[in-house]
Amino acid sequence: MSTLAPTLYDLDRDALGAELAGQPRYRLDQVWHGLYEQLTDPQDLTTLPKGLRNEIAERIGTALKLVVRQASANGDTVKYLWELRDGARIETVLMIYPERVTVCISSQAGCAMACEFCATGQAGFSRHLSTGEIIEQVVRAGREARAMGRRLANVVYMGMGEPLANERAVWPSIERLHGAIGLSARHITVSTVGIVPGIRRLAERSLPVNLAVSLHAANDELRDRLVPINTRYPLADLIDACRYYLGVKHRRVSFEWAMIADVNDRPSDAAELARWCRRLRPAAHVNLIPLNPTPGTPMIGSSAAKVEAFRAMLESLGVNVTVRRNRGTDIDAACGQLAAGQPISLDAPRRRGRDGLSSGRAPSDTD
Repeated sequence: MSTLAPTLYDLDRDALGAELAGQPRYRLDQVWHGLYEQLTDPQDLTTLPKGLRNEIAERIGTALKLVVRQASANGDTVKYLWELRDGARIETVLMIYPERVTVCISSQAGCAMACEFCATGQAGFSRHLSTGEIIEQVVRAGREARAMGRRLANVVYMGMGEPLANERAVWPSIERLHGAIGLSARHITVSTVGIVPGIRRLAERSLPVNLAVSLHAANDELRDRLVPINTRYPLADLIDACRYYLGVKHRRVSFEWAMIADVNDRPSDAAELARWCRRLRPAAHVNLIPLNPTPGTPMIGSSAAKVEAFRAMLESLGVNVTVRRNRGTDIDAACGQLAAGQPISLDAPRRRGRDGLSSGRAPSDTD
């Protein structure tokens, strides 16, 4: 967790009220409404006197400084590279669909999960994000969507980092997105590589958010290699936690499966995956994602023919399955490509913060 002073979006309503002590009581409503319902830049809160706006900006301020904004060639994906106050960098991706607008946000600067095929994991872990640093990503993306005449409707915690390793900041951010911005919990998705205690705690939380599990392998030997945290939380324990989540929340569990040529795209892989899915029937759904190119790994994505054969076999075995179209690969904004400009290579040493790991250990927000 960052030890930096709180920013504007770190403050809950009571804390913001304390910062506005001495102002008329209605000022709190004006600021809160402007920040969260209107998604207004603090400097553009014209319901406030200019002097108060300047005071808020100078005394509290915001967290994200835009370094680069990139748009894909067809304009349907926008990636933001942000610099935080301590120099750490993160990325956020806005995806514009005909029927909806979704933002993919980061929960950590870097990631300690060390998944072999993921650029974020190869770049290493710096620190947890604060609640405000998470929320501000949504606000800034929602502001751009509004400028396009669109409404941000979906938030996915699938950017840089492992959300369930930073629960202390992630869950308050979810509550604020739901309560202050007004996003439905059913339009918020938390993705995890399989932090079993976190999944069980998520099941006990008050809001029925969606759960997505980055699975990628359906036997422990292969998953230990691809997703090292599996050595601590093996597949049987992970599926039991998913079944518990399903039983409590009655929400479909999604399995993310990066299709890697000659690694996890064989008929035997599909059969193993189907056996696990049957334990959650009928509420498990598989998203197949052809592996996106990443410079730090020799792995490549499965061919279109292999992806289709894998999909067809899963369907024949009774599994609900979708092939997800890659978006933003031309600006390194697709799944597994976010590295916030950090150099990555197959042999590069992984940076570790105080919550880092070598293998099999999740960085905890209580360490």
